[in-house]
Amino acid sequence: MRWGAGGTVHLADEVSIYAHTRLVLGDAAATPEVGLQIGARTIVNVGCYLSGEGGLDIGEDVLIGAHVRLLSAGHAIDEGSAIIARNRITRAQVTVRDGAWIGAGATILEGVAIGRGAVVAAGAVVRSDVPDGAIAAGVPARIIRQRRWATARAEGKASWLTQCWRRLSGWSRHD
Repeated sequence: MRWGAGGTVHLADEVSIYAHTRLVLGDAAATPEVGLQIGARTIVNVGCYLSGEGGLDIGEDVLIGAHVRLLSAGHAIDEGSAIIARNRITRAQVTVRDGAWIGAGATILEGVAIGRGAVVAAGAVVRSDVPDGAIAAGVPARIIRQRRWATARAEGKASWLTQCWRRLSGWSRHD
Protein backbone atom coordinates (compact mmCIF):
# COMPACT_ATOMS: atom_id res chain seq x y z
CA MET A 1 0.00 0.00 0.00
CA ARG A 2 1.10 3.55 -0.65
CA TRP A 3 -0.43 6.78 0.53
CA GLY A 4 0.51 10.36 1.14
CA ALA A 5 -0.43 12.60 4.04
CA GLY A 6 -4.04 12.10 5.13
CA GLY A 7 -6.63 10.13 3.23
CA THR A 8 -8.42 7.09 4.55
CA VAL A 9 -8.78 3.44 3.68
CA HIS A 10 -11.94 1.75 4.93
CA LEU A 11 -12.47 -1.98 4.47
CA ALA A 12 -15.84 -3.33 5.60
CA ASP A 13 -16.45 -6.82 6.99
CA GLU A 14 -15.51 -9.88 4.95
CA VAL A 15 -13.59 -8.00 2.24
CA SER A 16 -11.10 -10.25 0.42
CA ILE A 17 -8.04 -8.69 -1.22
CA TYR A 18 -5.70 -11.12 -2.91
CA ALA A 19 -1.93 -11.02 -3.54
CA HIS A 20 -0.13 -8.28 -5.42
CA THR A 21 -3.00 -5.79 -5.20
CA ARG A 22 -1.92 -2.18 -4.82
CA LEU A 23 -3.95 0.40 -2.89
CA VAL A 24 -2.85 3.96 -3.72
CA LEU A 25 -3.80 7.21 -1.99
CA GLY A 26 -2.49 10.65 -2.87
CA ASP A 27 -1.97 13.75 -0.80
CA ALA A 28 -5.19 14.69 1.04
CA ALA A 29 -3.93 18.26 1.37
CA ALA A 30 -3.92 18.57 -2.44
CA THR A 31 -7.26 16.79 -2.93
CA PRO A 32 -9.83 16.38 -0.15
CA GLU A 33 -11.53 13.53 -2.05
CA VAL A 34 -8.57 11.23 -1.42
CA GLY A 35 -9.78 7.97 0.03
CA LEU A 36 -10.66 4.39 -0.64
CA GLN A 37 -13.73 2.53 0.65
CA ILE A 38 -14.55 -1.09 -0.02
CA GLY A 39 -17.94 -2.48 1.03
CA ALA A 40 -18.74 -5.75 2.77
CA ARG A 41 -18.18 -9.09 1.06
CA THR A 42 -16.35 -7.54 -1.89
CA ILE A 43 -13.65 -9.64 -3.54
CA VAL A 44 -10.60 -8.03 -5.14
CA ASN A 45 -8.67 -10.65 -7.11
CA VAL A 46 -4.89 -10.82 -7.67
CA GLY A 47 -2.81 -8.04 -9.15
CA CYS A 48 -5.35 -5.19 -9.04
CA TYR A 49 -4.49 -1.48 -8.89
CA LEU A 50 -6.96 0.57 -6.82
CA SER A 51 -6.38 4.32 -7.01
CA GLY A 52 -8.00 6.41 -4.30
CA GLU A 53 -6.17 9.57 -5.38
CA GLY A 54 -9.42 11.14 -6.62
CA GLY A 55 -11.65 9.01 -4.39
CA LEU A 56 -12.65 5.37 -4.87
CA ASP A 57 -15.91 3.99 -3.49
CA ILE A 58 -16.60 0.29 -4.05
CA GLY A 59 -19.95 -1.03 -2.83
CA GLU A 60 -20.94 -4.29 -1.21
CA ASP A 61 -20.82 -7.73 -2.86
CA VAL A 62 -18.68 -6.48 -5.76
CA LEU A 63 -16.51 -8.89 -7.75
CA ILE A 64 -13.27 -7.44 -9.11
CA GLY A 65 -11.37 -9.77 -11.43
CA ALA A 66 -7.65 -10.30 -11.63
CA HIS A 67 -5.48 -7.40 -12.85
CA VAL A 68 -8.30 -4.82 -12.87
CA ARG A 69 -7.30 -1.15 -12.73
CA LEU A 70 -9.60 1.39 -11.06
CA LEU A 71 -7.97 4.74 -11.80
CA SER A 72 -9.25 7.89 -10.08
CA ALA A 73 -6.33 10.03 -11.26
CA GLY A 74 -4.55 10.79 -14.51
CA HIS A 75 -2.54 13.51 -16.24
CA ALA A 76 -3.65 16.58 -18.20
CA ILE A 77 -2.53 16.08 -21.81
CA ASP A 78 -3.72 19.23 -23.61
CA GLU A 79 -2.17 21.94 -21.48
CA GLY A 80 1.09 23.11 -20.05
CA SER A 81 4.20 21.24 -21.04
CA ALA A 82 4.82 18.86 -23.94
CA ILE A 83 6.30 16.64 -21.22
CA ILE A 84 3.24 14.98 -19.69
CA ALA A 85 4.90 14.39 -16.31
CA ARG A 86 5.13 18.18 -15.83
CA ASN A 87 1.39 18.75 -16.33
CA ARG A 88 -1.16 18.80 -13.55
CA ILE A 89 -2.69 15.65 -12.10
CA THR A 90 -6.40 15.23 -12.89
CA ARG A 91 -8.65 13.55 -10.32
CA ALA A 92 -12.26 12.40 -10.22
CA GLN A 93 -14.00 9.82 -8.05
CA VAL A 94 -14.60 6.30 -9.32
CA THR A 95 -17.70 4.56 -7.96
CA VAL A 96 -18.57 0.87 -8.26
CA ARG A 97 -22.05 0.20 -6.87
CA ASP A 98 -23.31 -2.88 -5.03
CA GLY A 99 -23.29 -6.23 -6.81
CA ALA A 100 -21.27 -5.16 -9.86
CA TRP A 101 -18.73 -7.42 -11.55
CA ILE A 102 -15.57 -6.02 -13.14
CA GLY A 103 -13.98 -8.68 -15.39
CA ALA A 104 -10.30 -9.55 -15.44
CA GLY A 105 -7.97 -6.96 -16.92
CA ALA A 106 -10.61 -4.23 -17.25
CA THR A 107 -9.64 -0.58 -16.77
CA ILE A 108 -12.04 1.96 -15.25
CA LEU A 109 -10.93 5.56 -15.80
CA GLU A 110 -11.34 8.58 -13.54
CA GLY A 111 -14.82 9.97 -12.95
CA VAL A 112 -16.67 6.79 -13.98
CA ALA A 113 -19.57 5.22 -12.07
CA ILE A 114 -20.38 1.53 -12.51
CA GLY A 115 -24.03 0.87 -11.67
CA ARG A 116 -25.64 -1.61 -9.31
CA GLY A 117 -25.46 -5.14 -10.70
CA ALA A 118 -23.61 -3.96 -13.82
CA VAL A 119 -21.04 -6.11 -15.61
CA VAL A 120 -17.82 -4.86 -17.22
CA ALA A 121 -16.36 -7.46 -19.59
CA ALA A 122 -12.80 -8.67 -19.28
CA GLY A 123 -10.30 -6.34 -20.92
CA ALA A 124 -12.76 -3.45 -21.36
CA VAL A 125 -11.61 0.17 -21.03
CA VAL A 126 -14.44 2.16 -19.45
CA ARG A 127 -14.38 5.94 -19.86
CA SER A 128 -18.07 6.74 -19.26
CA ASP A 129 -20.70 5.62 -16.74
CA VAL A 130 -22.27 2.16 -16.94
CA PRO A 131 -25.94 2.17 -15.79
CA ASP A 132 -27.46 -0.23 -13.28
CA GLY A 133 -27.77 -3.75 -14.71
CA ALA A 134 -25.94 -2.94 -17.95
CA ILE A 135 -23.22 -5.03 -19.59
CA ALA A 136 -20.31 -3.05 -21.05
CA ALA A 137 -17.57 -4.48 -23.27
CA GLY A 138 -14.87 -3.33 -25.66
CA VAL A 139 -12.16 -0.72 -26.09
CA PRO A 140 -13.52 1.81 -25.54
CA ALA A 141 -16.34 0.09 -23.67
CA ARG A 142 -19.91 0.47 -24.87
CA ILE A 143 -23.16 -0.89 -23.49
CA ILE A 144 -23.96 -4.13 -25.32
CA ARG A 145 -27.16 -5.00 -23.49
CA GLN A 146 -29.02 -5.01 -20.18
CA ARG A 147 -28.94 -8.03 -17.89
CA ARG A 148 -32.24 -9.93 -17.90
CA TRP A 149 -32.51 -9.22 -14.17
CA ALA A 150 -32.32 -5.49 -14.85
CA THR A 151 -34.74 -5.63 -17.79
CA ALA A 152 -37.38 -7.46 -15.74
CA ARG A 153 -36.98 -5.01 -12.86
CA ALA A 154 -37.18 -2.00 -15.18
CA GLU A 155 -40.36 -3.32 -16.78
CA GLY A 156 -41.84 -4.19 -13.39
CA LYS A 157 -42.10 -7.87 -14.28
CA ALA A 158 -41.74 -10.71 -11.84
CA SER A 159 -39.43 -13.59 -12.69
CA TRP A 160 -40.84 -16.59 -14.52
CA LEU A 161 -40.64 -18.67 -11.33
CA THR A 162 -42.41 -15.98 -9.29
CA GLN A 163 -45.16 -15.72 -11.91
CA CYS A 164 -45.68 -19.51 -11.83
CA TRP A 165 -45.77 -19.57 -8.03
CA ARG A 166 -48.37 -16.81 -7.96
CA ARG A 167 -50.56 -18.66 -10.45
CA LEU A 168 -50.30 -21.92 -8.52
CA SER A 169 -50.97 -20.29 -5.18
CA GLY A 170 -53.90 -18.26 -6.53
CA TRP A 171 -52.25 -14.95 -5.71
CA SER A 172 -53.33 -12.39 -8.29
CA ARG A 173 -51.39 -9.30 -7.19
CA HIS A 174 -49.00 -7.95 -9.87
CA ASP A 175 -45.59 -6.32 -9.30
